[in-house]
Amino acid sequence: MLKSKVVGVGEFAVSSDPGEVVKTFALGSCVAVIFLHKPTRTVGLIHVALPESLISPDIAAKRPGYFADTGVEAILKEMGRCTGTCSTKLAQGMVVKMAGGANVMDANNTFNIGKRNILALKKILWPLGMGPVAEDVGGGISRTVAVTVGTGRVMLSCAAKGEWEL
Repeated sequence: MLKSKVVGVGEFAVSSDPGEVVKTFALGSCVAVIFLHKPTRTVGLIHVALPESLISPDIAAKRPGYFADTGVEAILKEMGRCTGTCSTKLAQGMVVKMAGGANVMDANNTFNIGKRNILALKKILWPLGMGPVAEDVGGGISRTVAVTVGTGRVMLSCAAKGEWEL
């Protein structure tokens, strides 16, 4: 039986325990970014709620994972610590995947939070050489993400669609 590590909104987790599953639930407009560091078989997952920390520096200081601009930096520092790899060399051997960013409660596209989250994350990741190699983003469904650390397998699920691999 695999152990579970649950990542809530604005949180992140890193694991190199092959007997663990890192998961996050109910991604609506939020986006999960999954980092798979192949050389060390280390997995990181962050559950980003909003694109920019400027709207609440206090929340960003307490929960950097809540925002794209502070969260990516925070999880990469933790990935570097866990892998023994300096953050500038993490891109070598890193596989990045992304899920979420749906439009589930904004029928008139007034705020476009999901789309803004996706774009903010990509703008941060691309210059680092960590553009997503796979993604399941946008649309109108809420997604749950589960990453099996031992295999690096990323599974998505939702009530309307069932389960599928990313």
